[in-house]
Amino acid sequence: MDYRVFIRGGTGYVGNSLTKLLLTRGHSVTVLARPGSEGKVDTGAKVALGDALRAESFLLALSPGDTLVHLTGVSHPTPWKERQFRAVDLVSLGASAEAAATAGVRHFIYVSVAHPAPVMHAYIAVRRECEDILAASGLRRTILRPWYVLGPGHRWPVVLKPLYGLLEAIPATRDGAQRLGLVTLAQMTGALAWAVENPPAEVRRLDVPAMRKLSG
Repeated sequence: MDYRVFIRGGTGYVGNSLTKLLLTRGHSVTVLARPGSEGKVDTGAKVALGDALRAESFLLALSPGDTLVHLTGVSHPTPWKERQFRAVDLVSLGASAEAAATAGVRHFIYVSVAHPAPVMHAYIAVRRECEDILAASGLRRTILRPWYVLGPGHRWPVVLKPLYGLLEAIPATRDGAQRLGLVTLAQMTGALAWAVENPPAEVRRLDVPAMRKLSG
C-alpha cells in the first residue's frame, strides 16, 4: 500500500535516511523545509515550504489520509539546552499536533526519548510534555522511545557496548539496560517505516527492544 507521509525534520539526521527508505518502499513523501533549505530534501520527495514553529504555515500541505512523522528537535541534545528544547522541541510538536488535528491526518508518529533515565532530565521532561500534548489531542499515534541513535557523526557511544552487554546479562539491571540501549540509524528508520505501514487502532509505544525487533 502506498502511504502519503509528511515528514517534519526530514532534512535532518534521521529524517533524511527515513525519506530515502520510504521512497524505496514506494511511498509518497513530502518534507517540510524552511525557504532556502529546499536543496537538502531528497530529490524524490516533494517539498512543502513553511515554518516548523507555526502550524498555519504548513497546514495546507496536509491531507486527511496523511501520516505525519514528527522528527523536529534540537540537534545534539545536551543537559544545558533546556531553553532550546522548550523553544524548539515543545513548540514545534505543538504546531504539528495542531495542524494534524485540524487537517484530520490518519496517523501521527513521534520520536520521543526513553525514560526514566538518570541523566538528561530537561530533555526528557520536554519530550514527556510533548507526549502529553499528543494524548490530549486524541490523535491516532505511535510513540517511539529511543535513547541514542548510532550512525555517521553519532558513534561515540559505541565504546559503551561492552558495558551494555554486561548490564543486560545481569537480571537486576537487564530491563534498564535494554530500555536505554543503543539503536543504529538503520534500526531507527526501519522501525519508523514499519510504523508508517502499520498504523495502530489508537495509540502504540515502541521502546528500544521493540524497535530492534521490528527493524530486523
